[in-house]
Amino acid sequence: MAKDVKPTRKNLMAIEDRIELSERGHDTLEQKRDGLIMEFMDILDQAQDVRSEVSENYETAQRKIDMARAMEGDVAVRGAAAALKEHPEITTQSKNIMGVVVPQIESSKVRKSLDERGYGLLGSSARIDEAADAYEELLEKIILAAEVETAMKKMLTEIETTKRRVNALEFTLLPGLYENQEYIEQKLEEQEREEIFRMKKIKAKKESETREAEGAENDESGEAVPADD
Repeated sequence: MAKDVKPTRKNLMAIEDRIELSERGHDTLEQKRDGLIMEFMDILDQAQDVRSEVSENYETAQRKIDMARAMEGDVAVRGAAAALKEHPEITTQSKNIMGVVVPQIESSKVRKSLDERGYGLLGSSARIDEAADAYEELLEKIILAAEVETAMKKMLTEIETTKRRVNALEFTLLPGLYENQEYIEQKLEEQEREEIFRMKKIKAKKESETREAEGAENDESGEAVPADD
């Protein structure tokens, strides 16, 4: 890579500017990566808790619905479910976590009172009501789990992307720039030494020529003058 760069001071200054910019970018990306990892760990803990709650609520809901079917019959349970008129509504917004846009899921009409479930007090029983309560709670946890799981996946993707950029700077771009910098500096030093050596030779040659000229003048001035007869 270094052989493709002309060893000039202009190129050296340009490379030094790129190194400075790349090092700042590397530090910034490292800070972002570390911050994302910390946020991800918090979301991961939350996700593990939500998963556990979803599993527990599911088991509870299954027990409640099985009990309702056993006590009231499958037809009564299906009839109560079919009487529901207002279904849960879900809206999605977004929030920003260190530059990562993650969904924020809002739900409504999940929890219902007895009269909102549609089957009426006379067409219901305590077992069916308990099963309905359990499934409403389960649905709330599933919605929360969807939000947390999606956020976790997006954060993980951004972490991997940031890590690749950090590694590209640290192990590819910056080493190449350092190599070019060192190559140009060495070449410029060689050129400077050669120039100094050339100037010394020119100076020595001029001094030699000056001495020779002075010697010639001395010889001419020191010649014997012929005597008159």
